[in-house]
Amino acid sequence: MISKEHRRRYLTSAILSLSLLTVMAGAAVAPALNTIQEYFSDVSRTLTQMIISIPALFIIIMSPVFPKLCRRFKVKELVVAGLVLYVAGGSIAGVFNNIYLVLIFRSLVGIGVGILMPLSTGLISFYFTRDKQDRLMGYSSAMNQMGGVIATLAAGLLASVSWRLSFLVYLLGLLSIVLCLLFLPNEKIGLEAGKKEKGVFSNYYPFAVAMFLLMFTFFVYPAEFAIETAKAGVIPQHFIAVIMAGMDLVAFFGGLSFVYVKKRLGSAVKLAAPVLFALGYLSLLISGGWAGTITGSVLIGFSNGLGIPFIISTASRRAGKTAAVTVMPMLSMALYLAQFTTPMILSAVTKVAGDVSPYMTAFISAILFALWSFTIKTSEPGKHKVRQE
Repeated sequence: MISKEHRRRYLTSAILSLSLLTVMAGAAVAPALNTIQEYFSDVSRTLTQMIISIPALFIIIMSPVFPKLCRRFKVKELVVAGLVLYVAGGSIAGVFNNIYLVLIFRSLVGIGVGILMPLSTGLISFYFTRDKQDRLMGYSSAMNQMGGVIATLAAGLLASVSWRLSFLVYLLGLLSIVLCLLFLPNEKIGLEAGKKEKGVFSNYYPFAVAMFLLMFTFFVYPAEFAIETAKAGVIPQHFIAVIMAGMDLVAFFGGLSFVYVKKRLGSAVKLAAPVLFALGYLSLLISGGWAGTITGSVLIGFSNGLGIPFIISTASRRAGKTAAVTVMPMLSMALYLAQFTTPMILSAVTKVAGDVSPYMTAFISAILFALWSFTIKTSEPGKHKVRQE
């Protein structure tokens, strides 16, 4: 007979395994993109780049659909369906010789993550008491970063053999399928039929905007770091990937340290991520070289690891047990919308402002993020409830 404590641990493992997967949605096969572009040389570069970006588009599309799915299906059914789409869509995509078939299966990955992303953190609010949520949100953020490290390294190794093999990193989802089938309760977490959340947007839009600003500010780094560092010519090419992987590891420790930092800073923790982002990009802009590059990367990674659990845990506390079907779809949409639009925004800024450094754009975004953080209320949960009818 499994004790209550052991059941809680197994449930925690099952939920956190979802966090390990979600960040891999588009970026997992990024190390193989050059090889993929060479293989599909007869199609446009934009089309092959969509292999990376199209999952984010379908995650965004799924966000408003997700609460309706929660009202219709039980949580284990949703999780397993999302994981099957994730594993099948991700791993089978490498079989095809037609770029459009590859993109169709990449879309399935996006639909799967669109289901999994709100659940990966929303289930923490549903199954765990408030005194445990901050710690588990930090762990969830850390698992996100670790998933990125694992996916990047594994895909890089597999891509050195064949670009097709790089898609096999999505088989990692099989572990989550086993854990969730064994240890995840099968119950509905959506609102009962006939009930409707009112004021969801007005209550939670500050968190969605904050998530967009955070993710845009951060995503400038993976989008531009390799290009900008190679252009500077100080750091050899083979060290660039090492520094970027190190940034993911720093973000992992940032997530783990979230509870400690929150206790030390109190309500000022909401400024920690934007301030560290600003300092990190200033270091990349002004200092440069080995010292400036490593310092900037560490600050940017740590701020990303801190910022995500702060926004998610604060929003989830205010939403309570309805977080998975109210605020989490909004945050998921904002997060992946930022990832999807970052290259477009940077391109638009270049057209308007000329040859401005992307790091300067990210620095300005960090300042806007800091100012917006003042709109986020960190009052104790229980003082605010979403109205129902």
